[in-house]
Amino acid sequence: MEYVIEMLNITKIFPGVVANDHVTLQVKPKEIHALLGENGAGKSTLMSVLFGLYQPEEGIIKIREKEVKISNPNDANNLGIGMVHQHFKLVHTFTVLQNIVLGIEDTQYGVLQMKEARQRVIDLSNQYGLRIDPDALIEDISVGMQQRVEILKMLYRNNDILIFDEPTAVLTPQEIEELMKIMKLLISEGKSIIFITHKLNEIKAVADRVSVLRQGKYIGTVNVSETSKEQMSEMMVGRPISLTLDKEEAKPTTPVLEVANLTVAGHHQHKDAVNNVSFTVRAGEILCVAGIEGNGQSELVFAITGLVKQKGGTIKLNGKDISNSSIRERNVSGLSHIPEDRHKHGLVLEFDLAENLALQTYFSKDLQSNGFIKFDARTKRANQLIDQYDIRAGRRAKTNARSMSGGNQQKAIVAREFERNPSFIVAVQPTRGLDVGAIEYIHKQLVKARDAGIAVLLISLELNEVLEVSDRIIVMYEGEVVGELNPKQTTQQELGLYMSGSKKDKEASHV
Repeated sequence: MEYVIEMLNITKIFPGVVANDHVTLQVKPKEIHALLGENGAGKSTLMSVLFGLYQPEEGIIKIREKEVKISNPNDANNLGIGMVHQHFKLVHTFTVLQNIVLGIEDTQYGVLQMKEARQRVIDLSNQYGLRIDPDALIEDISVGMQQRVEILKMLYRNNDILIFDEPTAVLTPQEIEELMKIMKLLISEGKSIIFITHKLNEIKAVADRVSVLRQGKYIGTVNVSETSKEQMSEMMVGRPISLTLDKEEAKPTTPVLEVANLTVAGHHQHKDAVNNVSFTVRAGEILCVAGIEGNGQSELVFAITGLVKQKGGTIKLNGKDISNSSIRERNVSGLSHIPEDRHKHGLVLEFDLAENLALQTYFSKDLQSNGFIKFDARTKRANQLIDQYDIRAGRRAKTNARSMSGGNQQKAIVAREFERNPSFIVAVQPTRGLDVGAIEYIHKQLVKARDAGIAVLLISLELNEVLEVSDRIIVMYEGEVVGELNPKQTTQQELGLYMSGSKKDKEASHV
């Protein structure tokens, strides 16, 4: 059998956008086939067609050389196709086990039979190194853990064609390494994988072949071993891309954010998530907080931005104590926030782009008069930002936020936060799930902000990003600062040791 999957001349159209324009994808048995393209290139749409979430206007699909019609995800599952979506499809109030068996539960006399299912889930998680607690609620576990649940859902259904849509966007470097091992193990057991990613390093590490899409069109398929990262990025973006960030030495001046002895309660109150943390971010520098997910970085950001109340300590912005200020007071005082979860804290998905871009300025004199919104002014401003930040939106300012690709949603948030003339920007995973072109753009924006005298606090799990973008690094482990490092004088290995708690800097309590 030459191909396990053939998608031939697939065309999918949404209002104002041809998402897939006569795209062909052919996947061989037992290969990891990467699907590469910018945000909005049509990768997720193509996979949603294969998984039965969308119906194509044109084209045919063959599975194992037979032409098939995939009307819904149940059809896909019956053909052995499983998918881990970029934004997970999990019921947050259910347990891990309930989510895995959902839709294919065993029952006897109308009663759920979970004993065998539990054992099978535990066996699968042990077999593939996916350590999970079957009784944990989804809402209580980290994003990395939620992704493991999605992978177990596919394995539990015996799927042998596996689609991973941006699977590493939410993982730590160590978890990514684990995932790569799992993918290779799955291939060795006869499965075939389609791997959607923006990360060229990962394609080089695991993929056999890569197909490239650009603006909905098929550009070509190449062997990964014979193609450089530079060549792949040029195929993807249509122009040469610099894979290293060119920036001058930072020239920090006065303190902008001063955090002193900050303590923030943990999710379950047993242990503080942030424990007596102190640091300063100065104008004209990028300070990066590095750490494995779940070590207090999220709670630290929530306290700084006003999303949660700290238990103890003080937060000063430009010399003014904002520890008890409201979120709007902090924003008006010069704080901008690019949040970790763009859907939960970054956008109102049912609003259009114009409304989302005005979320923190709709009350300004430019956008309202006597309590009434100036709709024309709001639309005009939104269209300016769409052009300036290259946000791909089919209906421009009227585009519904939910319908946009993840990368374009992220660009919209960056545009909104950078355009408010902040003195301090906290950027949490600002390039999560973005392609090389968008990453290059956002990194340049952060450096441009720094060079304009803005203080930037970057929270990142990406070791490359941590070392490339930051001027200083502090590492958090179990809610405490365990080290301060100079990005020019440290290595990924040393950084990893601090992040895993294996190494501790005695001087790190006040930085």
